[in-house]
Amino acid sequence: MKLLRLVLMGPPVLALIAWGCAAIWFDGPVSRPLAGGLAGAFAIASLGTLAGLRPRRRALLMFGVLFAVVAGWWLSIRPSNDRGWEPSVAQLPRATFQGDLVRIQNLRNFDYRSEQDFDEIWETRSYDLSKLEGADIFLSYWGSPWIAHTIMSWAFEDGSHLAISIETRRESHESYSALLGFFRHYELYYVVSDERDVVRVRTNYRGEDVYLYRLKTTREAARNVLIDYLETINELAEEPRWYNALLHNCTTMIRYHIQNVAPANPWNWRILVNGKLDELGYMRGNIDTSLPFEELRRRSAIAATARAIEDTSEFSRRIREGLPGFEESSDLLGDGADGVAPEAGVSTHADVDLTRVVSCDDRGCLHPDFDRAVGWDIRHQLKALRVVDRDMEAVAERWIHGSDGHTLHIGIVDVE
Repeated sequence: MKLLRLVLMGPPVLALIAWGCAAIWFDGPVSRPLAGGLAGAFAIASLGTLAGLRPRRRALLMFGVLFAVVAGWWLSIRPSNDRGWEPSVAQLPRATFQGDLVRIQNLRNFDYRSEQDFDEIWETRSYDLSKLEGADIFLSYWGSPWIAHTIMSWAFEDGSHLAISIETRRESHESYSALLGFFRHYELYYVVSDERDVVRVRTNYRGEDVYLYRLKTTREAARNVLIDYLETINELAEEPRWYNALLHNCTTMIRYHIQNVAPANPWNWRILVNGKLDELGYMRGNIDTSLPFEELRRRSAIAATARAIEDTSEFSRRIREGLPGFEESSDLLGDGADGVAPEAGVSTHADVDLTRVVSCDDRGCLHPDFDRAVGWDIRHQLKALRVVDRDMEAVAERWIHGSDGHTLHIGIVDVE
């Protein structure tokens, strides 16, 4: 009966016990026998308390005290910048601002012969933020189609690209473990890099499948996100933080930076299951939508192209040749008031009274002034946001650049 009562207390309590044991085992004493003994003692004490004490309220209270001791210890574990790091994360990048110019120290540009055989090259480079052209995102897959590694990259008018990959900072004796990533085992690290390093090592030497998309955003927004990245990089050089596979990973941190400069980005399950992040970007109109999604994805694969490039100085240009969305980047990333550029099949801009939107579905948003639906890009924005906020005026005010909250200036698709 005692065991039955314990089971009936439910999975949450048992999950807390399991987490406490794992935290002690993974983040506790280096000595495995000692860590195992402490984890076992916590489990026995917790189960004994819950099964033996009465009334139940007192049992739960005593278990809460035991769990609080373990959780308090775990939260007190401090990250460090002073460890024996593996070579690829040995140096901490820093950024120095002087007007529009930013000078970045410890930019990684390793020359690889294989994944484990490389020349360590750390550089100092300067970038003119007034010449920033736009932002791109890489999705790199090494196994499951549900999980990917994300890398942001910023393009400049001179053809240069600045890539930043949010990763774990591992010690020389460590390898990455997805399970350990949920505990206080790895520090958070921003790899500031040339694409020939951080992207090419994945395509050419790790055999990963990599996809590249141009983000539909303004120059100003791309600049603000980059500055937010660089400010965090400077903070990490002074005050390290823990990586966490659930809360502080390569994708949730991207959302964190975007939220800092553009708060109206609703949560979506694909942010955690980030192998589907391109689907989310397509649904919201953040990437090219001129093609069906599956065709866009097929044409956005760059691994085969990357492996065929012999002159690595042309790497960034060559992997973008012919990719959907990049040929339109100068228009889509312009600073016009509308935020939507005319495209093939789209008429000149028109004014849409958002208060007269009838309804939205998968095909678009119905409006009495038009025979069919509001334009392609805009319909994806409204469709995505309708789930979050059914007030179309509020949606426009929060999401559509150039809208006063009542009238939206957009391009209208000409439907034959």
